[in-house]
Amino acid sequence: MRVLGLDPGLRRTGWGVIESAGTRLTHLANGVVTTDNTLDTAQRLVELHEGLSAVLGTYRPDAAAVEESLANKNAKTSLKLGVARGVVLLAPAQAGLPVTQYLPMIVKKAVVGTGHAEKQQIAPMIQRLLPGCAVDNEDSADALAVAICHAHHAGTRTSWASVAQQGRAS
Repeated sequence: MRVLGLDPGLRRTGWGVIESAGTRLTHLANGVVTTDNTLDTAQRLVELHEGLSAVLGTYRPDAAAVEESLANKNAKTSLKLGVARGVVLLAPAQAGLPVTQYLPMIVKKAVVGTGHAEKQQIAPMIQRLLPGCAVDNEDSADALAVAICHAHHAGTRTSWASVAQQGRAS
């Protein structure tokens, strides 16, 4: 299964693509979609959608996973993040992909082992879990962490479904 992980932001949306085969994870690509902060919000959302559409077209993932946002202290920042999240959820859904959302503490637990891990612990763990992966920035590291989280959770769901199916067949 090919998973696209997304870390939403209006200025910078991180993305990461991994391949999951059983418990084996392989890094395919990562990067950031940036928007021009001199443009109005509507034009920035167009840039974000076009950038994500290009990533989707290039890497053809089977599923997308998006990090959920927690409330910010600044209402204006929360609103901007909210509209960016809308585009981040829309682009893969328009491409026909299932889109799953994960809270930051679930992502941290899947990658670092504890939901209260520090943000600085994520990138080193990404490099351990995806050998040879070069992560240039925090946004793409976070996106790869979301993709890894989804791969782990999807693998667990598949195992449970298989066990349930075997139980019904017995």
